[in-house]
Amino acid sequence: MDEHMTPTTRTVATDDDSAHTAGPGQPIQARQAAGPAAPRALSPSRANDFKSCPLKFRYRTIDRIPEPPSAAAARGTLVHAVLQYLFSRAAAERTEATAAAAVPRLWTDLVRGDPDLATLPEAIDLDTWFGAARELLGRYFSMEDPARLEPDACELRLEVTLPDGVPTRGFVDRLDVSPGGLIRIVDYKTGKAPPAAYADDALFQLKFYALMLYRLRGVIAARLRLMYLGDGRLLEYTPDAAGLESFERSVVALWRAIERASASGDFPPRRSKLCDWCSFQPLCPAFGGTPPPYPVSPSDAARPGDVVRPADPVRPGD
Repeated sequence: MDEHMTPTTRTVATDDDSAHTAGPGQPIQARQAAGPAAPRALSPSRANDFKSCPLKFRYRTIDRIPEPPSAAAARGTLVHAVLQYLFSRAAAERTEATAAAAVPRLWTDLVRGDPDLATLPEAIDLDTWFGAARELLGRYFSMEDPARLEPDACELRLEVTLPDGVPTRGFVDRLDVSPGGLIRIVDYKTGKAPPAAYADDALFQLKFYALMLYRLRGVIAARLRLMYLGDGRLLEYTPDAAGLESFERSVVALWRAIERASASGDFPPRRSKLCDWCSFQPLCPAFGGTPPPYPVSPSDAARPGDVVRPADPVRPGD
């Protein structure tokens, strides 16, 4: 099903929630408002946050503490925007030249939609930065020919409550459907493929999407594909019902742990290599910081989760 996809309907979804960022030099501080936004559902990114560090989950999801904008993450957002744009064009127009030419214009559009991004050009050379984005896009074209594909959906927003009552939400970069009805879930990564030992962790996001699709439509995706534009490698997985149901049990268990933490306010830090990339160190007890007061009562914290889709977050190896 690699090259013979047929269109049905094109769905382009946008997030109606906005991430909070802090400009260069701004101190990280707790969100000052009448109260934290009530989280409504669990996403793959926030699930990974809780698994890697419960305190980071709290700061991002409950406190909504601003994080400084990242040039690498913004470049990932730009590359995703260009790939989405490509598939909005006629097949004959989906060329590397079209993608390269769209980079500065789509960056301008992104800045217009998120003024926080406007701070990035102060710290980077735009010509060099655009060149790096074009290099990633060029590697994409070495991996597949978009002119031979007609995705069913790009940036597809999924929302489903699992049978055990767990509300989930996510955004699929691309959903391909073959003439025979086989489904492929595709996600673009602007970093390099992880070592084989970390493949299962890397596939968590796509398994999460496959589970949502399984519960929403009653179908099992024929293939999950991660496209690593940093080195041109693919990571693929073929799910089955037993595997998805086992994965679902782990998601439910994770949600219950989040509910317990939200009710008690106990979100302990967990040190790892990811700490090197974490902007919350000044507020982290593991680094001598002091967390702000827990901002919600147990009754307010009954629906932990995520309403924000982050832009291609930076991880070691990205």
